[in-house]
Amino acid sequence: MSRRWGPLAGLLTAHTVSLTGNMLTLIALPLYVLAETGSPAATGLAGAFATAPVVLGGAFGGVLVDRIGYRRASVLADLVSGVTVAAVPLLHATVGLPFPLLLGLVFVSGLLDTPGQTARTALLPEAATAAGVPIERAIGWFEATERGARLIGAPVAGLLVSALGALPVLAVDAATFAVSALAVAVLVPASLRPSADAGEPSAGYWRDLAAGLRFLAREPLLRAVVLLVLVTNLFDATKSNVLMPVVAARDLGGATAFGVLVGAMGGGALVGSLLFSAVGHRLPRRATFVTTFAVAGAPPFWALAAAPPLPVIAAVCVVSGLAAGAINPLIGAVKLERVPAAMRARVYGVIGAGAWAAMPVGAFGAGLAADRFGTTATLVTVGTCYLLVVLTPLLGGPWRDLRRPAPAERPQPDRCPAPAAVTAE
Repeated sequence: MSRRWGPLAGLLTAHTVSLTGNMLTLIALPLYVLAETGSPAATGLAGAFATAPVVLGGAFGGVLVDRIGYRRASVLADLVSGVTVAAVPLLHATVGLPFPLLLGLVFVSGLLDTPGQTARTALLPEAATAAGVPIERAIGWFEATERGARLIGAPVAGLLVSALGALPVLAVDAATFAVSALAVAVLVPASLRPSADAGEPSAGYWRDLAAGLRFLAREPLLRAVVLLVLVTNLFDATKSNVLMPVVAARDLGGATAFGVLVGAMGGGALVGSLLFSAVGHRLPRRATFVTTFAVAGAPPFWALAAAPPLPVIAAVCVVSGLAAGAINPLIGAVKLERVPAAMRARVYGVIGAGAWAAMPVGAFGAGLAADRFGTTATLVTVGTCYLLVVLTPLLGGPWRDLRRPAPAERPQPDRCPAPAAVTAE
């Protein structure tokens, strides 16, 4: 492999493998808890413990990622997550795994997940520059890896859970973290970093964190994006962590059906991301953002509530995923245009934490609502609210700035060291 392509290939490989492992946990964990407890509320509580550390890690881990280096942070995050995930099946098979201990392991496992993903994202512009790839295309590929992970990981996880049980699938997940860490350690050189960061002194953890918060506070469009995604992620957490696995287990045949639905959405989103990477620069941003969000958000909720046969729900998920594939690349392009290279990890971490902050509430609240009002009423209500929320950018305000900057307004890309000077650590 060419040394110019090595860093980008390493980041894409690590991101794909790590997120595929996350899909294994997404399928295996709620089904394991549901099988052990028989309670949607307990399943929602486990979902809350899985998402809360992602919020905390994003909010407070970005500064640490900036300080210790993006490459090192990515490797360290994967190794720690792998150890904690491996502890779940190991303890269950030996001394036993009480539910509170499971919640603790799930919490610790997710604590470094967002910093690890943030570290890989922060290196993407330099890796793209080294490979001679336009940043829009690299972002599309990077987001496509997440969608591909859903396409591959979710159905495979569903089949493995059906055949082997949830705990062996979690053991496979632990192995994926090791592979991801190895890919970054071998293919991404230590010298690959934003040139603006080289030798930059730290003002201290809390001052660095405050600087990231101040930057975000001065960006109305980024604040609006965070608020919108905060609410829609709350809704998505109700679906992925509670409502969809409950419906799949109760009405659609269990783990395999759950994996098929998640994989269908991931497959559609993979195609959507690749299409956006090819034509997204020609599309009007605000109209594309609203349209894709509207198609991606509410229809899966309503399809699950209507309870048609599995192929019909899967088809809805494919269309929903196709639209969703454009959302993250569009948001990623806006962030890269507006966030200075030296502050990427801390600002991205704060943005990610804000976007994920309500997900624990969504997961836990969905469990309670399903117990109290039933899954059908909960699905219809959440889907309707989803549609109303994603139409708000049409009202204007800071969303008027959701446009492609003129060439003179675009920041100059950071340059990584010349390929001949790139050496492995």
